[in-house]
Amino acid sequence: MRSEEIRKKFLEFFEKRGHKVVPSSSLIPDDPSVLLTTAGMQQFKRYFTGELNPKNDFGSLNTASVQESFRTSDIDEVGDASHLTFFEMLGNFSFGGYFKEKAIVYGYEFITKGMELKIDKVTIFDPKKVPAGDWRKGVPLDKESESFWQNHPVQVERSGIDNFWGPTGGEGPCGSTTEIYVKNVAGESVEIWNIVFNEFYCDKNKKLTPLKTPGVDTGMGLERLAMVSQKVPTIFETDLFKALFDIVEANIIPIREKRIIVDHIRGSVFLLADGVRPSNKEAGYILRRLIRRVLVYSNQFEISNDTLEIMINLIIKQYGDFYKECEVQKEEILKEFKEEKERFSKTLTRGVSELKKIDAINAKNAFGLYETFGVPYEIIKEFGGEKAKKLNREDFDKEFMKHQEISRAGVEKKFGGHGLLLDTGELKAGSEEELKKVTRLHTATHLLNQALREVLGDEVTQRGSDITTERTRFDFTFTRKMTPEEIKKVEAIVNVKIKEDLPVGFKEMSKTEAEKTGALHFFKAKYPERVKVYYVGYSLDKAWSKEFCGGPHVTRTGEIGKFKIVKEEASSAGIRRIRAVVD
Repeated sequence: MRSEEIRKKFLEFFEKRGHKVVPSSSLIPDDPSVLLTTAGMQQFKRYFTGELNPKNDFGSLNTASVQESFRTSDIDEVGDASHLTFFEMLGNFSFGGYFKEKAIVYGYEFITKGMELKIDKVTIFDPKKVPAGDWRKGVPLDKESESFWQNHPVQVERSGIDNFWGPTGGEGPCGSTTEIYVKNVAGESVEIWNIVFNEFYCDKNKKLTPLKTPGVDTGMGLERLAMVSQKVPTIFETDLFKALFDIVEANIIPIREKRIIVDHIRGSVFLLADGVRPSNKEAGYILRRLIRRVLVYSNQFEISNDTLEIMINLIIKQYGDFYKECEVQKEEILKEFKEEKERFSKTLTRGVSELKKIDAINAKNAFGLYETFGVPYEIIKEFGGEKAKKLNREDFDKEFMKHQEISRAGVEKKFGGHGLLLDTGELKAGSEEELKKVTRLHTATHLLNQALREVLGDEVTQRGSDITTERTRFDFTFTRKMTPEEIKKVEAIVNVKIKEDLPVGFKEMSKTEAEKTGALHFFKAKYPERVKVYYVGYSLDKAWSKEFCGGPHVTRTGEIGKFKIVKEEASSAGIRRIRAVVD
């Protein structure tokens, strides 16, 4: 069964059983406790805690999705037979619609009937298997799951901490799990599906309190399911990777490096498609690490630029039907990859030359190479050989953290001890460079708001926005998915207004006067008696765009740069979400 068939079969299975199929959320999460989206449950976290109502947003207490996911913790492990950075997570979720018994029935039916696979064994949580002193020791034995599995012809085993799923980001819903195992082509038992029963809320001190409404959160990796379904030895021999491996087979490259190249290019394409751009911080730093590692190997094994471009195009073609943003962002992805290559090629030769001069490489001088020449840890470790045998990721990351603390202290000293130069809740900046970027994005968001109303109608109203140095995220009322033509039209309008280099000004006035100007604002929001109205145009009366706002903004739209919509998706029922970037 090909991977696209597995996706379709999974979603149809749960849709027939009353689940609302929800599109994948972005790899750039709304949850500030995590850097990137690591699991399907992240977009549903607030439904498990009771903050949001699934009936209102989905028309159902049960959902299903195929979620694009990224695990930064696995970057250094990539190259073996199983680890990936980017992967797809199949999941079904319930927020009070059903619990253990039905979740186990669904799991059994999908694997044995839907996928026609034989379950080798299942595991359930047993506190006796948990080490003394562990915070999960007091959780009771999962007798319910054990008894429900006994209604099916499967072997049940008891397990410890592997069968208790902790909270995402260190705090949140959590609970015991049951895991489903099947045998791979070599006859080994492989865990393919983790079914989590969210019964508790775990705080930062690992204190557990019962959730008001227990829920179900499941995750099954598409790559691993494809491997056992297609009866191949590793995930890299599934249809998800085979065509990519065929491209690099012509080069004499060790298998480990082939896997790294294929994984990192695939991960980079998806990060770029979701609006991440190479940088030296946060998600941008992860992307830069992936691209530059690929570039080092392409240099080392003489892989041509054409070959890399062919691989990128193949990934976009392979995934573009299901993840539309890959196809929409095709030219941008190719452009960013090329530009990062040009940036890196200028420093790589000098960096490797300096590396050769060092007798013994440690965390401090390795970070110095990174800071001065942009040579990432992986390359230093790889090229350092015997000289870098004592260098490890943990020590390197400590040096990186020290550098961040010194930088942060400098910012605090410079800006009066406040740490952040700007923090409005909607947008944040920790340096003058970041302030310039979020200011450009902020004004672009105002242009986006007005452009949406021009294309989709005046019923469009803003429901929230969030601006980082990487992108703007804008939520608005609209009952359907935007068409590609509508997205292009909105983007074109914004860029026309940028090209016109219109002035941006504001007037301060009473709230009553401001409302009479027709300026856009949140009707339910509590505004002070005096407000600022920011407008784009030569006067407030004839302005193209005007909104209640506290700033900051650029002085002219020409300062914004090129505006690009990277994703349009559902946020909740009747609410759409746009993510956009500026160059």
